[in-house]
Amino acid sequence: MKIKQINGEMLKKMFIQGNNLLYNNRDAVDALNVFPVPDGDTGTNMSLTLDSASNEISKIQNPSIENVTKSAAKGSLMGARGNSGVILSQILRGFEKGCRGKKILTADDFANALKEASDTAYKAVMKPIEGTILTIIREASNRALQVSNDSIDLNDFFSAIISHAESVLDRTPEMLDVLKQAGVVDAGGKGLIYIFQGFWEALSGKEISQPQKREIHDGNERDISSDDIEFGYCTEFIIQGNELNSEEFKDNIKGFGDSLLVVGDEDLIKVHIHTNNPGKILECGLNFGELIDIKIDNMRHQHTNRYNFQESVSEKPQEYGFITIAMGEGLSNIFKDLNVDKVIQGGQTMNPSTEDILKAINEINAQSIFILPNNSNIILAANQAKELSEKNVIVIPSKTIPQGIASMLEFDPLVSPEENKEKMVKALSNVDTVQITYSVRDSRFNDLDIKKDDIMGIFNGEINTVGSDVLEVALDVLDNTFGEDKEILTIYYGDDVTEEEADKLASLIEERYPDIDIEVYYGGQPLYYYIFSIE
Repeated sequence: MKIKQINGEMLKKMFIQGNNLLYNNRDAVDALNVFPVPDGDTGTNMSLTLDSASNEISKIQNPSIENVTKSAAKGSLMGARGNSGVILSQILRGFEKGCRGKKILTADDFANALKEASDTAYKAVMKPIEGTILTIIREASNRALQVSNDSIDLNDFFSAIISHAESVLDRTPEMLDVLKQAGVVDAGGKGLIYIFQGFWEALSGKEISQPQKREIHDGNERDISSDDIEFGYCTEFIIQGNELNSEEFKDNIKGFGDSLLVVGDEDLIKVHIHTNNPGKILECGLNFGELIDIKIDNMRHQHTNRYNFQESVSEKPQEYGFITIAMGEGLSNIFKDLNVDKVIQGGQTMNPSTEDILKAINEINAQSIFILPNNSNIILAANQAKELSEKNVIVIPSKTIPQGIASMLEFDPLVSPEENKEKMVKALSNVDTVQITYSVRDSRFNDLDIKKDDIMGIFNGEINTVGSDVLEVALDVLDNTFGEDKEILTIYYGDDVTEEEADKLASLIEERYPDIDIEVYYGGQPLYYYIFSIE
């Protein structure tokens, strides 16, 4: 029986299958990377990007063509990682444009959407380079337009697209000299073909493919010097604002480097550029809006210190690595400032899985890896990941963000892992945690009658104060719990609190407790108006 059209339910399955197949083969795509420094691993970056899209799609209860493609575009933009991830997000953005107004997709519809995807991706890159993922999406769309007609079976349609894309991929070393030197095909293009293959398998009802080992060239022929890197700083960030114009911003910075990607919409622009003047790029961004997720890597330094060009690429493990779990841009940045390698986005209502934590462990090349769960509901998953890993993993059973921060501050790089564990665990009991949040239902706790939407003050995991005003509850819970031996109060204000509101609270607390040192930081955490650390 011929398959002539794709509905929303099938498209949802196709995206999830494409995501799974790429994820299962991300290591094979990673192994195709030829340039040893700029943007991390292509397979991992593409997989994380598509996984973000897949997560959005998975939430859809009644999938339609439009809500599946919109979720894919939104999820991939916010989750885009590295150069390849940004381009993939633009492919999905263009695909969404090409699917607007469609209730079902025929071969012609799919081909036209792929053409829109290709055009959008090319426009996002200032200087498109042939022999990359851009070439593969363009050739795939061209082939799709050639073979599409009213009578074609969609199985035959995808077979033709994939077959052509693979033949073009095999020719990418002839298009791009660095591929030829390394003896590999383009990694991004290979990743895209895995996605198409996953689409096809879902359409034809096949089971998810298991990872297939394949022979990857080990890179013996590489001879790339750090002197070849013209622009030394890989600079990435996101601009948030209103009525943003990505084309105008791109025009303002295009003379400051290469590998430029500027993508987004009126509210958010994601920026990637290789430059020798990252400060000027950031300064220009500030003229447009607020900057978040800033990341600057010295590629020459990475090249010199992380890689050697012997028979294979190797990296000396660092002595210590750190993983923590946190929600909120501000809290993530605080942990990164404390030298945490991986901040897994998660926490209350969004507990990361064992697989998420194990993946983070595998991505850190260190002799000893510390995990700070910062939530009692995540400690079990962290310990399970520890058991599954062959690395020396140490779980510090932190139950709150303040405990995690206090524990990191106790770390001493000059002592042994065992001594650090003792010091870091001890630090957990030296800090009290207050959380200000709201009730989601009527309840009763410790003689406190709690109504839905009441404001609650939680002290060390137990509800202490209930009221109707955030400010009043915050002050009351401190009045109920503040001891004379306490010297420092740190306030982390959440996503629903303004800086002015947080400063007002700090002033009121200072009036009541003039001998206490008070510090205020943006946490950006959802659900909790405030998190207090009391020491």
